[in-house]
Amino acid sequence: MNAAFTPTRVRITADRYQKMVATGVFTSYDRIELIEGEMLNMAPIGPKHATVADRLARLFMLGVHDAAIVSCGRPLNLGDFSNPQPDVMVLKSRSDDYSVAHPDAADVLLLIEVSDTTLNFDQSTKLSLYARYGVIEYWVVDVEGKRIAVYREPAANGYVSKFEFSAPSAISPKAFPDIEVAVREIFASRSADGLPIATPDFPGA
Repeated sequence: MNAAFTPTRVRITADRYQKMVATGVFTSYDRIELIEGEMLNMAPIGPKHATVADRLARLFMLGVHDAAIVSCGRPLNLGDFSNPQPDVMVLKSRSDDYSVAHPDAADVLLLIEVSDTTLNFDQSTKLSLYARYGVIEYWVVDVEGKRIAVYREPAANGYVSKFEFSAPSAISPKAFPDIEVAVREIFASRSADGLPIATPDFPGA
């Protein structure tokens, strides 16, 4: 009599996932990231999400100059089973500009996820993952709530410190205290010619 067989879930390693990417199994149209051995569909990027991410990237690019590398959407190596793709990362400078291998947690000075439809996931699953691997500072930018949650001091079960900022507050990352991120400016609505548009949340923003 044959013994009963119970199927088990197989986790995909980061190495295997990267080989699948390199050999063309996935195309640029496949927006997938590897989290804890599972390939997950990434949420579509709407205009608000893209604008907030672009503003943050531009601000940090102008602020850090050659002292760091600002990367958008690059995979991050976290152990054997995770390759998340954060919206924005500020990375330690490296002579090869990470052309040989993707960065890992020790390379990250600041990691930012811009969240509209993924807020709960970014503040639970991803927060736990980033903390466990020692990402020293993690920002969750809540597009709909127009606020930024800042997490510092990673520990095994999450981050020890959490701060929340909304307009008219400003934030500076720990690694670059001279760079000031004005919350109002990150979320400000503007017309096509760049002029501020008054909104109920931010009159005259």
